Amino acid sequence: MYHYYMFNKPYGCVSARRDDRYPTVMDYFKELNNDGLSPVGRLDRATEGLLFITDDGVWNQQMTHPSHQKEKTYEFAAMGTLSEEDISRLEQGVLLKGADTLTAPAKVQVTGTTTLCAILPSLHPEIQAASRHNRPEHPVVLGQITVTEGKKHQIRRMLKAVRCCIISLKRISAGSISLDENLKPGEWKEIAPPR
Repeated sequence: MYHYYMFNKPYGCVSARRDDRYPTVMDYFKELNNDGLSPVGRLDRATEGLLFITDDGVWNQQMTHPSHQKEKTYEFAAMGTLSEEDISRLEQGVLLKGADTLTAPAKVQVTGTTTLCAILPSLHPEIQAASRHNRPEHPVVLGQITVTEGKKHQIRRMLKAVRCCIISLKRISAGSISLDENLKPGEWKEIAPPR
């Protein structure tokens, strides 16, 4: 019988089974003594939020292979502003640096704006330290973006293509499954076999 876990990935760990430099998401599942478990897809070290862990290789493939076009939604905070034209470009597809084709269409919603000094205290200490050289009044845009691909650092690179620099990124849903808001970073729970 296969197992499926919803994990709220914290900042700072990597989506791997082993790593020489950083803690891994699998470190949180050692107590289960199940060597068949793997993360479903990847979230980079600085990205938080919804990550599935399973020993069902077929389901893992269905969730991650681009041909299945599973929607993944992220909340972001980025230094910069997003004009209607920028949003339109992101939604139609942008050319990422080093790529030769446009990204697949995305959905973008701006949920608010603020300034760097207002949001800085809520960010991870690493991000606080890296952002201190910027003007305190630097504009920050808050929003959600939904993509169906999983290129390396895709959302960070997409926002960079419209002159925005992501300072906080959290996956909140994948397919039809949303992150349980009661799960704190680093916590997980077993879920029924997702459809």
